[in-house]
Amino acid sequence: MSSESRQVSVRQLKVKKCNTKCRLIVFATLAICLVAVAVFADRLCPYDPYAQDLSLSYQAPSAAHIMGTDTYGRDMFSRVIVGARASILSTLALVCIITLVGTAVGTISGFIGGKVDAIVMRVSDFFLAFPGLVFALAVAALLGGGVLNAIIALAVISWPKYARVARSQTLSVKVSSFVQAAVLAGDNPPQIIFRHILPNIFGPILVTAMLDIGTMTMELAGLSFLGLGAQPPIAEWGSMMSSGRSMLQTYPWVVLSPGIAIFISVVIFNLLGDTVRDYLDPK
Repeated sequence: MSSESRQVSVRQLKVKKCNTKCRLIVFATLAICLVAVAVFADRLCPYDPYAQDLSLSYQAPSAAHIMGTDTYGRDMFSRVIVGARASILSTLALVCIITLVGTAVGTISGFIGGKVDAIVMRVSDFFLAFPGLVFALAVAALLGGGVLNAIIALAVISWPKYARVARSQTLSVKVSSFVQAAVLAGDNPPQIIFRHILPNIFGPILVTAMLDIGTMTMELAGLSFLGLGAQPPIAEWGSMMSSGRSMLQTYPWVVLSPGIAIFISVVIFNLLGDTVRDYLDPK
């Protein structure tokens, strides 16, 4: 390759990296805005999301109620904003839990190896053998309804994916020269894991977690839609769609409002995850 061709290639890579960085800033800003809406939902609501007024039932979207009202005359826009707290914050908590648990299990398993590694991988195979949502439905049905029980049910079935990613990355990192040098220098296993292994496997774990936020949002909403997640009168997007599904043809805004909120959130977090993956890709 000539020097001119190399310069063109380097210039193209720089432009591509710059574009990726710009997209990362845009999608990260949108994701932060969604989280801010969830955190400050009470202050952003134009109406009380739980105040009932039967005289305002089933009002179509208008200047006063931009997303209309539901069966009890509650403002749908306010309920969608408050529903972000149960939907988005619960999803982020779930992803943090399964990321920490799965990463810890996979890293320790890959580092120790032997029988411990074999046992942990067989346990993860057991959980991965079942259809995820079906297994979550069974666990949630045993625990009963509620957001916390839905998070526990999804956490039980979701950690093996992170354990496998962390294990595979640990197996490749622990045989590297700098880890062998740390062993010769007298570092104990916890020091090796926290100083050398975890920093080098953080990228793939982060990408997996970012791409999983959209999936977990839909699965939590699915459990709530089936009555195994958030319980009325708590405003949560999945349960709001469930309570209004019989009115889809007559009063569609009751179902479409939380549905659009789920769609926008999932798209933003998926695009953010894809951009993070591109940004961290050394090639």
